Amino acid sequence: MPNLDSLKAQAQHLLDILVGWLSSPQFYAQVIAIVAAILIGRIAAKQVLAKVFLFNAEPSEGKLLRYRKLLFSCRDLLRPLLVVLALMVAAAGCDAGVGSSWLVRLAGTAAVISLLYSVIMRFLHNPIGNAAARWIGLPVAAVYMFGYMPQLIAWLDGTALQAGNIRISALAVIKATLFGALFFAIGRMSSNAGQKVIRDQETVDIQTRELAAKALELLVFCVVGLLLMNVLGLDLTTLAVFGGALGVGLGFGLQQIASNFISGIIILLERSIKVGDYIELEDGRTGILRDINMRSSTLATWDGKDIMVPNERFITTRFVNWTHADPRQRYEVPFVVAYETDLHNVPKLIEKAVSSHKTVLQEPEPVSCELKKFGDFGAHFAVKFWVNGIDDGPNNFTSDVHFLVWDALQKGGIKLATPHHQVAILGAENLIMGKAK
Repeated sequence: MPNLDSLKAQAQHLLDILVGWLSSPQFYAQVIAIVAAILIGRIAAKQVLAKVFLFNAEPSEGKLLRYRKLLFSCRDLLRPLLVVLALMVAAAGCDAGVGSSWLVRLAGTAAVISLLYSVIMRFLHNPIGNAAARWIGLPVAAVYMFGYMPQLIAWLDGTALQAGNIRISALAVIKATLFGALFFAIGRMSSNAGQKVIRDQETVDIQTRELAAKALELLVFCVVGLLLMNVLGLDLTTLAVFGGALGVGLGFGLQQIASNFISGIIILLERSIKVGDYIELEDGRTGILRDINMRSSTLATWDGKDIMVPNERFITTRFVNWTHADPRQRYEVPFVVAYETDLHNVPKLIEKAVSSHKTVLQEPEPVSCELKKFGDFGAHFAVKFWVNGIDDGPNNFTSDVHFLVWDALQKGGIKLATPHHQVAILGAENLIMGKAK
């Protein structure tokens, strides 16, 4: 542990260095160069913003409008950029004039860090990316500019955990994290862009497009994984060990994920369901199939909810695909008319009324009104009709058909049957006479 005398000696040494700087003409020359560079950079930025048409007014029309707007939005970065350039020129001038420029270079480093901070705040809107750039990227940039990067890399590489032939250093962990995040972000953007291009090919059937999109996604992330292993310097032996560990994991903890992944591939190959189909699950829930992902599929309901269904359920359980082969559906609207009605007039009247609806089809069968049975209070009819779609959401047409049936019956003078009951009291006469006596 250092004693008081050694601390005093170190403090005296630092004080001598500081006094030497303050009494050196080179120090004041560099201070003057820094102030002059900052002033020149600010004045130059002000002149450019006032006189260059790309910066003095926001563009609203013309060629390359998007890029001109982007350039105009970066106008606040011009001042710190010109200050950095002016400090670089000042450092070169101090080297040539007074033979020292360490203070100017220190100021230039601070200006570069300030410029990078402004760039990060302008272009990185993702909270995680913004925080990582500020708290990791800026310190790394500062270390690099001060020339301590080789020492930092050596220290991180020397800080390691070793078990047998496996050595994991802090440098390897940092590289895996940074490059992994970078590669997978690029892979995700590339995959999304590629899948969008594939899904826009309307000349290809939707199942083929979905299968190609999933194959592209799998291929992209396999390439990303291989690139990451190459950057980290992992050999095939490590890959074999990792593959064995992954196989064990799939056999135990990840078997459901593997099952859903394989089920998704089977669904795409088998074509039992496709995006856009109306699906009714075994528990009665229904929705439009919006996505078939690697692990699950998404059913979008008409009330704004998303049902995430594991792909395995479409393989191992029963479900109803209302629009698998034909989007046309047949529906039935029942009604009951009174017995005072001439029943022979009802079918023709109802069929004509229902056929007038714009969504009702005449193929594969025309509208049919049938007498179903004779009930306790009236004759039971049902009108059957075909439509192109599902009676849900924006295609909720059965209500319209009910109104058509009602209007047709009213115009035809036909009354709907209403339940009524007659109550007879046995022995009512004797009871009344007994009260009278």
